[in-house]
Amino acid sequence: MTATVFKNARLVLPGEVVQGSLRADGGRIASVDAGATAALQGIDLGGDYLLPGLVEVHTDNFERHLMPRPMVHWAEMPALLAHDAEIAAAGITTVLDALGVGEADVDSLRGSAWNRVLDTIDTGTARNLLRADHHLHVRCELPAPNTIDLFAPFHGHPRLSLISLMDHTPGQRQWEDIEQARTYYTGKKGWSAEQFERQVEHAATLQAQFAQPHRAYFVDYCRTHGISLASHDDTTVAHVVQAHAEGAAMSEFPTTLAAARAAHERGLLTVMGAPNVVRGGSHSGNVAAADLARQGLLDILSSDYVPGSLLSAVMRLVHDGIFTLPQAVATVTRNPARSAGMADRGELAPGLRADLVQVHMAPLPDGSQQAVVRAVWREGMRVL
Repeated sequence: MTATVFKNARLVLPGEVVQGSLRADGGRIASVDAGATAALQGIDLGGDYLLPGLVEVHTDNFERHLMPRPMVHWAEMPALLAHDAEIAAAGITTVLDALGVGEADVDSLRGSAWNRVLDTIDTGTARNLLRADHHLHVRCELPAPNTIDLFAPFHGHPRLSLISLMDHTPGQRQWEDIEQARTYYTGKKGWSAEQFERQVEHAATLQAQFAQPHRAYFVDYCRTHGISLASHDDTTVAHVVQAHAEGAAMSEFPTTLAAARAAHERGLLTVMGAPNVVRGGSHSGNVAAADLARQGLLDILSSDYVPGSLLSAVMRLVHDGIFTLPQAVATVTRNPARSAGMADRGELAPGLRADLVQVHMAPLPDGSQQAVVRAVWREGMRVL
């Protein structure tokens, strides 16, 4: 692999933005230099921004491609390739595909086995079919009776980087407002009002029986296998205290300011949804991510259900004067990389992976600007 020089770029470094050049060699960043370069050859970025490749720790996008409509299953390889292309087009070079385990409905994705999906990811990687570097984030639904059984294909898997503990029982955490839960399940899932009421009653029974023993199982698994652990939808200080005692490194999508503050005080990195930033608030009626950012309580952004929202949220935080560009970029690069134990990426610094994104700021008729991903390189190889 020959060296490549990226010149005439606005380099987004950890603490500043400088006009300069970057040289990549052997898949790694060899040098980062301010000012003009004497190199005659190279890729002229024309003054565009050069960012580290974005790192996504929680996206449901692959699941969406595997089941694009309720009960409509799509073939694994076409679904993976479509998901991967969308991820790369968003500037994401490292993705933790969030796959849920645990669901009473065996016809649902999260109620069925993941063996074929995992084989497909391995095949796509081995045959160099994928643009992004794919890892696994297993989302464990604690009250579901079959969660531990469905986790079996992930046990010891080399791509497993993160486990999160979920409990979507209506009436608490994300669905503390049960009317928000009703809107979601009757709207997106197509449940009737009667089915929703039956499920709410049944969910409480399942939670009482399975949530605690399943939680203990996965906490122990993370400890013994060195896997990062995340809590999910923390609402109260007690939720955070429990997660901290269990060794969680992240608090995903805390629903209240109190929970986010408690996480920060205990050293848990706070993950919030980029769509929350872009939309100006939570679709579930929970705390706004921008409000947490203003109080220094936002560490990581996740695209959740819209891959392109990562870059849009970065620019929104900068436009609103909440973060500087380097601070905002860190929430989608360095911080998520470190949280998943990946110290070899996430910054424009010598020795790190040459995962790079060229971003052009395009003026729009209304006077605003749109961040556009022009090109993406993973380990120095152009993938978009």
